Amino acid sequence: MTADTRPAAAGAEVALKAACDHLLGLQSPEGWWKAELQTNVTMDAEDLLLREFLGVRTPEDTAEAARWIRSEQREDGSWANFHDGPGDLSTTIEAYAALRLAGDPADAPHMRSAAAFAQRGGGIEGSRVFTRVWLALFGQWPWTDLPVMPPELIFLPPWFPLNVYDWACWARQTIVPLTIVSARRPVRPLPFDLDELRTGRVPRHRRLLGWDGFFGTLDRALHRYERRPLPGLRRAALRRAAEWIVARQEPDGSWGGIQPPWVYSLIALHLSGYGLDHPVMRRGLAGLDRFTIRDERGRRLEACQSPVWDTALAVNALRDAGLPGDHPALVRAAAWLLDEEVKGPGDWAVRRPSLPPGGWAFEFDNDGYPDTDDTAEVVLALRRVAHPDVRPAVDRGLRWMAGMASRDGGFAAFDADNTRELCTRLPFCDFGAVIDPPSADVTAHVVEALAHEHPRGAGDVLRRAVVWLLRAQEPDGSWFGRWGANHVYGTGAVLPALVAAGVRPDRPCVRRAVAWLERHQNDDGGWGEDLRSYRDPAWIGRGHSTPSQTAWALIGLLAAGERSAAADRGVEWLTGTQRADGTWDEPYFTGTGFPGDFYINYHLYRLVFPVSALGRYLRPPGAEDPP
Repeated sequence: MTADTRPAAAGAEVALKAACDHLLGLQSPEGWWKAELQTNVTMDAEDLLLREFLGVRTPEDTAEAARWIRSEQREDGSWANFHDGPGDLSTTIEAYAALRLAGDPADAPHMRSAAAFAQRGGGIEGSRVFTRVWLALFGQWPWTDLPVMPPELIFLPPWFPLNVYDWACWARQTIVPLTIVSARRPVRPLPFDLDELRTGRVPRHRRLLGWDGFFGTLDRALHRYERRPLPGLRRAALRRAAEWIVARQEPDGSWGGIQPPWVYSLIALHLSGYGLDHPVMRRGLAGLDRFTIRDERGRRLEACQSPVWDTALAVNALRDAGLPGDHPALVRAAAWLLDEEVKGPGDWAVRRPSLPPGGWAFEFDNDGYPDTDDTAEVVLALRRVAHPDVRPAVDRGLRWMAGMASRDGGFAAFDADNTRELCTRLPFCDFGAVIDPPSADVTAHVVEALAHEHPRGAGDVLRRAVVWLLRAQEPDGSWFGRWGANHVYGTGAVLPALVAAGVRPDRPCVRRAVAWLERHQNDDGGWGEDLRSYRDPAWIGRGHSTPSQTAWALIGLLAAGERSAAADRGVEWLTGTQRADGTWDEPYFTGTGFPGDFYINYHLYRLVFPVSALGRYLRPPGAEDPP
């Protein structure tokens, strides 16, 4: 084998060795990897509000959470939803309310600046519905001025519009408990008022046409129904909704392993008569401790945890770096992943009732909601590890994953054909993605897994998914990234998938994508894309260089056969910004929860993706995995 004479190769080898050593040192004794999943302070504010509502808030928890919330306040008084992003009105209002709960006086300088920001942004009157729900729980907003979501929705059959399965899994798990809360309309007053956050301006109601007008009329009709609901039907709906919630609690006490349905489910069940000593409530409250991080800056909650995702990414990264498939760390990881396989039915079966279960979820405990994205990444990882029990699990995962194709050939994360947009028109749904349509990044990961494995009977599924990807390419040559920021993520995912599926690197679709990546390389050699690109096209492909996004661009270029000056410069940026301990700094958020609304800083992204990129850069063209 001839020595790699590219200028960046020597530095890449040194950087890769240090990064692999660091990554291996992060593995748990059980075999998994998991780093912090950082979001914004609404998690911490709502945790304090939840504990206040349930009567379990302690001075210690309050003081630690308040210290963290204060540390995240910006100079203009606001709190943002991602690092270096603009201040967010609703996040600021929730953080302010939590600090008042912690005892911060309204006339303190940091509170005055927060209130001024809120006033400039439209005050409580301009906040999102979910924020005003929290305020209504404490008498700071009238329930009558909130959109209505009646619990009778639980009785709508799956074929009927606006049934609970029309929502994405994360949304339906939030909506069902909120229907109970909305029907009960509890008020537990705070020892203070939030008048300083009000503008006094009543929003003008415009006469709306089309679907918006229809749903406005429907909401007014539901408000009239709420004044005198049918007693028997309402009691039955509340009972059924509570049973639906209890049936979906995970062994760790969570609901779906994510914060929004968790906190609202606890409130809803409490209002349904479940005491704090009930096993369901005890598990739910105790489970929050595992999502709690304490350090010198205070106490903060993770909105979710990502051990399956992190572990699969770590295995694939280490294999890309040249670790052999029988390395003890990889074998331990494979054994843990095999134990995490989801073998029972979940809500996905409503749309695919004859599909046998299989696949993997994102979290430690989320047996009801496996997803195709994690399943694809786990399949790609397991097939590269020398573990004797891999094959049956991989086959089950491939079968389930292929069966989750939507009618148009694309793949969504959690459900098939979850594309009915009527839900998005409801006045209640003014925050976050509430449906789960196919996306380019998820479809690409599934394509890559299917292409490498060639499962029996999946040829047509693969072909249709590739066609879907080709049709989804943006006019500028990139692909939109649903679960990562943004076009850099989508393009970096699709290029390896297309090449694995047999699309030649010289095809126009590939060349256009390569040209897009090269055009958007920063002057320093890295790549970055600001999260504002989801709302403002001027930010597409633009932003501070980050390790994860630079690695995504490199992975895409290398898959397309681009061992070019652009790739060399990207590698040089990675090697030049590596820390002495082998990892990288990445304060910028590059993960996406809800495009435009909710973002994530996966703390392992800054390490696993550079390891993959450097390993692929150093691998000879056409070389297979080492044994």
